[in-house]
Amino acid sequence: MKRLEGKVAVVTGGNSGIGLATARRFAEEGAHIFITGRRQAELDAAVNQIGKQATGVRGDVASLRDLDSLYAEVKRQQGRIDILFANAGSAELAPLGAITEEHFDKIFGVNVKGLLFSVQKALPLFRDGGSIILNASIVASKGMEAFSVYSATKAAVRSFARTWTVDLKSRGIRVNAISPGPID
Repeated sequence: MKRLEGKVAVVTGGNSGIGLATARRFAEEGAHIFITGRRQAELDAAVNQIGKQATGVRGDVASLRDLDSLYAEVKRQQGRIDILFANAGSAELAPLGAITEEHFDKIFGVNVKGLLFSVQKALPLFRDGGSIILNASIVASKGMEAFSVYSATKAAVRSFARTWTVDLKSRGIRVNAISPGPID
């Protein structure tokens, strides 16, 4: 039997990069996967790569309405969530002197607000004993040029992981953060 046979997983930002690789692996291990992405063509291509156990739901994690639509679809099709990989993020960089309010709001809107509400809105569908994985970054603990805003958002993600571990302990829901370095 495969390790994730019969499990239901949601991967935000599952149409490319780490999210797509994770969704493919979850599917190989037997899970039914829901992936999100903002661009329909990329989302459709990712679903085709993953296979028949994947469902694509177009949306932006920075939009609470889109998150409501995602979880309504998960509830309609599967009724529950066992695993959430809150992966969607934005990595636009700017040196300190070039940061604008728009840049700040956009990066925090996706990487902090979007992640927080991706998790919060999933909780009613979560089974006790489930698993939440947050995508942080090595830059949360290592200074790198032009990463000021992005680094701050990823430090917030690591803080969420520590806090939510305590918040969700009574339900046996594990919360972990991964902190990858640069990827293709």
